Amino acid sequence: MPTDSMPTNPMPTDSMNTRATQAGALPAVLAFDVGGTDMKSGILTGPIEPGDTVVRDLQRFPTPQCLEPQCLEPAAGTRSAAGTGPAGDRSMHDGAVPGYTAGRGDAIVQRIVELTEHYGRSHPEPAPVAVGVTVPGLVDEAAGVGLLSANLGWRNYPFVERLESRLGLPVAFGHDVSMAGEAEFRIGAARGQSDVVVLVIGTGIAGAVFSDGRRLRGGGFAGELGHAMVPAADRTLQILESIGSAGGISRRYEQFSGTPVNGARDVLERAGAGDVLAAGVWADAVAALAFSIAQCVSILGTETVVLGGGLAESGEALLVPLAERVDSLLTFHRRPHLVAAELGQNSGLIGSALKARDLLTQRRGPL
Repeated sequence: MPTDSMPTNPMPTDSMNTRATQAGALPAVLAFDVGGTDMKSGILTGPIEPGDTVVRDLQRFPTPQCLEPQCLEPAAGTRSAAGTGPAGDRSMHDGAVPGYTAGRGDAIVQRIVELTEHYGRSHPEPAPVAVGVTVPGLVDEAAGVGLLSANLGWRNYPFVERLESRLGLPVAFGHDVSMAGEAEFRIGAARGQSDVVVLVIGTGIAGAVFSDGRRLRGGGFAGELGHAMVPAADRTLQILESIGSAGGISRRYEQFSGTPVNGARDVLERAGAGDVLAAGVWADAVAALAFSIAQCVSILGTETVVLGGGLAESGEALLVPLAERVDSLLTFHRRPHLVAAELGQNSGLIGSALKARDLLTQRRGPL
């Protein structure tokens, strides 16, 4: 694993650009996928195609939290009950709200600079000529700004500006789930389709929505299906991820039964063994997911739904009842194909690399 003592000087881009433009060579790009708890990185030098994508020197380590000791913990009272904070207010600069500080974004930038230097030394031929970075939270891809991350604590942080000034390389920027969705859409489970929803179901739920072959961005707010309201079993309205996520499933079972469980898979196993309460919690999750999927089909004409994340590993135990429930909620609409994601845990990295290659195409012309 790279250490914090790595040199942080910008890489020599002139020689890299010369090598990357040699006849027939694909440009090498670095990909970074920043998560709430861990961060992954890798270099891609070959084609990014179905069944032929290799992430070299793949590394994974804890997400750096801060460069300043005083900002390791967010101040109390800065987040909403839903944990998302005042996301609609984009007028405040990073650090203007207690608990949201530039030091957290700076820590990510510093680690990316260190790793870029490491990859440049370890993989001099072909040297990386562009960088792709994905982060969680709300993002403005066009401006290259992380609008808000309640978990990691930045607000309106200018990632692209800071990174390009430090690296001397073009930087492509996006949302972690959106870029994972791009990868599944272009070279994964949804390739060849036009109207797609990619749902990543883990501790929470997030998605990427494609309509007529293009991803909907909505100023950074599209795809937040986990916070869409759904009818609950008690006839109230609740956000989808509180019922349908892996975290929601285990939390609700523990709440109702008083028995600790080891995640949603444990609840599913208990349901299969005849635990009526577990079966009810699982059925509630399926119903909530089906409701949101049916809404996407009705509103957007979604033809394929790609299910990723830990819950999707349940396979037919999820896909079969989910398809049946979706079918019961639709009338004349075409029934969507429900498929498992293909690219696994590296989908965000691959999407980040795709965006970096796209950026090079925009600036230089076809590769």
